Amino acid sequence: MARLPNRVSSARMQGHHTVDFFEIPVLEMAGAKAFYSAAFGWTFHDWGPDYADIQGAGLSGGLRLVTAPPTTGGPLVILYSDDLAASERAVGAAGATIVAHHDFPGGKRFHFVDPSGCELAVWSKA
Repeated sequence: MARLPNRVSSARMQGHHTVDFFEIPVLEMAGAKAFYSAAFGWTFHDWGPDYADIQGAGLSGGLRLVTAPPTTGGPLVILYSDDLAASERAVGAAGATIVAHHDFPGGKRFHFVDPSGCELAVWSKA
C-alpha cells in the first residue's frame, strides 16, 4: 500500500486545484532510484519496499512500485533544464531511451522512456 506523503512540512503552500504531487510508477525500486539519481541527482526517502519520496525534484513526488508496465499517453511530467544537451546525455547514460525531440516558440524539449517504461520530458528555453 502506497504511503500518503506528508505535505504539511512542505515549504510551499498548497493552493486549491493546483498540482501538488506527482508519482512515477516503477517496476523495480532499486533500479528506478539508481536511474533517477544518475540522470537528475534526485535522492529518496524510503517508506517501505514499495514507495519512496523523491527529494530535489522541485515539486513533491514519489516512486510507486507497480507490477505491470505503465502505459504511455497519459499526463506527461516535464522537467526543466538549464543545459538541455547535458540533461539528454545524462538521461541516456543512465539507461533511458530518447524517443522524441521538439522545438517550439521559446524553447525545445526531448522525451524519454525510463527503464520502467514511463515517458517523461525535459525542456529548456531557446
